[in-house]
Amino acid sequence: MTTKIKALIVDDEPLARKGLAVRLSEFDNVELLGECQNGLEAVSTIPQLRPDLVFLDIQMPGLNGFQVINKLRELQQPIPLIVFVTAYDTYAIKAFDIHALDYVLKPIDSVRLKTALDKVKEVFDLNQEGSHKVKLAKLVAEFTGDDCEEVLRRLASGEELDSKRYPNILAIKDGSEVTRVAVEDIQWIDAAGDYMCVHASDGTHIMRRTMKELEEELDPRKFVRAHRSAIVNIQYVNKMVSHVSGEYHLVLTNGTELKVSRSHRDKVKEMIKL
Repeated sequence: MTTKIKALIVDDEPLARKGLAVRLSEFDNVELLGECQNGLEAVSTIPQLRPDLVFLDIQMPGLNGFQVINKLRELQQPIPLIVFVTAYDTYAIKAFDIHALDYVLKPIDSVRLKTALDKVKEVFDLNQEGSHKVKLAKLVAEFTGDDCEEVLRRLASGEELDSKRYPNILAIKDGSEVTRVAVEDIQWIDAAGDYMCVHASDGTHIMRRTMKELEEELDPRKFVRAHRSAIVNIQYVNKMVSHVSGEYHLVLTNGTELKVSRSHRDKVKEMIKL
């Protein structure tokens, strides 16, 4: 490791970033490389600057702290050491203590900050970055939602995070043939009597399955029920439109419009971040 710890601050609150930067300036062994005002900026900046340490706010709009780490892992980028910055003083302390990861509470106290930096230095001195990153990966491996407080509560109470794995391929049987369709290419699925029409990038495939069976097989973090007879892949949703009649429709990237039923409207809005 170099003489100084190269650090980056990621926080959507300007005053929080400024306050932490001022306190870090008191430490001769820390070099502040820069600041990011949201998670998306962090995902692009961290691979460029390659900091040793990131002070990462947990609750941010767009991508929260957990999602930033997951996104870096998806992009196969190196993960620096992380000290979480959080306003949660109930679940966070116990959750991070259990997982042997460090955190600082807002407003940041200089004494607590020194303790966190001492732990970081110890990790480097003992060459334990790998162990830290394994614990970090376990913490956020399955978390991609927005409810930070809920995941902290589950961790603090000893509950396991959702470890269910969803298939990447949907096998569609048609007579003696089986077509393998990549799940990420599925745009939406609708019912046609006893059959399901799977609309994918390479065309429409017909299969004899129930909507309930398909819904259980698809990742609920990516697919949402728009109404009783349709499931939509949110990555292909371009916009949600409200009509004079009070009805809502989803407009997909290919121009397809799908009605959103009243009973599923709130969930759809939540999924597409409205």
